[in-house]
Amino acid sequence: QVQLVESGGGLVQAGGSLRLSCAASGRTFSTYNMGWFRQAPGKEREFVATISWGGGNTGYAVSVKGRFTISRDNAKNTVYLQMNSLKPEDTALYYCAAAKSAARAMSMAGAYDYWGQGTQVTVSS
Repeated sequence: QVQLVESGGGLVQAGGSLRLSCAASGRTFSTYNMGWFRQAPGKEREFVATISWGGGNTGYAVSVKGRFTISRDNAKNTVYLQMNSLKPEDTALYYCAAAKSAARAMSMAGAYDYWGQGTQVTVSS
């Protein structure tokens, strides 16, 4: 069992930056592939970024590639999402998620076994 707690959300002006953190409980964090998803009001949850258990492989949604960076620190049981050049359309509730295996595509929500409660990001124009 893994418990995930996101933090770092807030209100920022367009063009600004935020860094989200996701702290995981448990001693097996380093074996999980991790992902970030987001959900805006009235929209479905969508993939943002993913990182492999060792940090060597990453993937991004087209809409955030070049602006967002996912990273992890296995010694701290934490995964990060650095968000730069934020746009109003990035406004959403951001969730981190943990996957026990990479048997399914990491851009699919169904690939993940554990989810956090989310942290709100609001970008004003």
